[in-house]
Amino acid sequence: MTLQPTFELPRPAPAPDEGALDHVLYDLVERRFRRLVADRPTLATFVGIHDFDHELGDGTCDAIEQGLADDRAHLTAVEALDPAHLSAQARFERDLEIHNVRLANFDRGEIRRWARRSQGLDTVGDGLFLLFARDHAPMPDRLESIAARLEATPRYLEQSRSQSVGPQVLRWQLQEIEAVDQLPALIDEIVAAGAELGPAGRHRLDAAAATAKAAIEGHGAWIATTLGDATDEWPLGRERHDEMVELRAFDGLDADAILEIGWQRLADEHAARDAAAREIDPDADVETVIHRVKSDGPADFPAALDAYRVAMVRAREHLIVNDLVTVPDDERIEVIPTPDYLSKVLPFAAYFQPAAFDADAKGIYVVTPAVDGDPDALREHNFASISNTSIHEAYPGHHLQLDRARRQSSLTRLLGVAPEFIEGWGMYSELMMREEGFDTGPRSRLALHTDAIWRSCRVILDVRMHRGELTVDEATDFLVEQTHFQRSVAKAEVDWYTNRPTYPLSYLLGRELLLRLRADERRRLGDAFDLKTFHDSLLDAGSLPISFQRRLLQGEGRPVAAGG
Repeated sequence: MTLQPTFELPRPAPAPDEGALDHVLYDLVERRFRRLVADRPTLATFVGIHDFDHELGDGTCDAIEQGLADDRAHLTAVEALDPAHLSAQARFERDLEIHNVRLANFDRGEIRRWARRSQGLDTVGDGLFLLFARDHAPMPDRLESIAARLEATPRYLEQSRSQSVGPQVLRWQLQEIEAVDQLPALIDEIVAAGAELGPAGRHRLDAAAATAKAAIEGHGAWIATTLGDATDEWPLGRERHDEMVELRAFDGLDADAILEIGWQRLADEHAARDAAAREIDPDADVETVIHRVKSDGPADFPAALDAYRVAMVRAREHLIVNDLVTVPDDERIEVIPTPDYLSKVLPFAAYFQPAAFDADAKGIYVVTPAVDGDPDALREHNFASISNTSIHEAYPGHHLQLDRARRQSSLTRLLGVAPEFIEGWGMYSELMMREEGFDTGPRSRLALHTDAIWRSCRVILDVRMHRGELTVDEATDFLVEQTHFQRSVAKAEVDWYTNRPTYPLSYLLGRELLLRLRADERRRLGDAFDLKTFHDSLLDAGSLPISFQRRLLQGEGRPVAAGG
């Protein structure tokens, strides 16, 4: 697709030591950014560029292969730039761009999960949800774009079937069939919101919804035809998992070292949880205490949503009063139930970041009522867990971090994906807030350490499952035993691990790397170390791999000032 440049993009301000090739690098980065948002309209919507809100894009296998070829050519061009002719700032940006694109190329070009799992419904669902949940424009305008995407759904889903160029993974296909049943509920919500449209608008939306629902049902029937030849061979294998870990640039750690961290932290967090449980009741066993804590929660799910909102406000106020980190005056966040079509992959809660280019952007914090209608699922939304999760997802966790990151002028940083920083910051926030006096009682610490046990399990299961050392059932048993999760929730968790290699381990590992980085900065700076300055420096730099954050803190390159 040829993109007409109808929107302006930011660019880092010229560096004092500007190099002759700085502008060449930024031109290359901008050209790739424009190509990506034109080829992937849902990505454009995600970042707040709305020129393509009426499209779903080209869902064919050929489109993916062309994107890979284009990215390989882009990588070659960036690598060819002589660092000697770049400013210090641009050299850093070049290294980061190379890191980002190499990792993306490995994922899409070597791992090729898209060829083994039908993902068409994900694109449709995300494309509708982002337009519906965000309020970047009046609802009638957004519904017009949504209607266009609903009308495009049959063609996109048919195209997406061409991506299935290898044996499909059975458990992933079964998850997709469940989405066939869940996605129409989102479409029904959209249609209900169309009551404020005029007759012509309502007629178009109703007709588009009916057409899309029929296409989704037909897509489900097609997926069912792939099950007979489907495979359960989803693990990456040791060699590829190790290679992916190496490309993630985890401050020099390999998968064996990461696995050892997981086992050590699992033991440490169990000991800490046991100590917190003894404070609550020295005469009861840990499982009994956990049962009591889980029983102390909201009466129903609407009350749970209110409790999440209250916890967020308290955490935000604690940050400001104690001067722990800068909180922008214009940040916004909304708490809503998780859409049905996402509940299987988000069994607890999750966060959708503000769009970088929306004028009045807001974050969306989704909370899942239950998986498979489990009547005990509300117990996971107990008051102690609500406090800890709200720190992780909102303040000073994902919402604050990603709201700060969206203000970047560097397109490389805006497009970068560094889960060990994003998820690691969320986990670091949980611990740091207790260090700084927020919800320090034993019930809160029990929830903190329970969640850390869960994240330690993620490290162990991510590595061991993708090395082929554990089956899904064995991993689910392990997770239930270690965390006391409801089995339905643990099963949904483990199913997610199968499809996101090296992402689950990023949470605890990221916290570990951030704690090591903070300790190193305390040693390096001595009495000059300031916690708020440390936090602000990290958040101002964007969502970078922690190894790149370390380079900035040690004076290599500089945070990119707003420009362009």
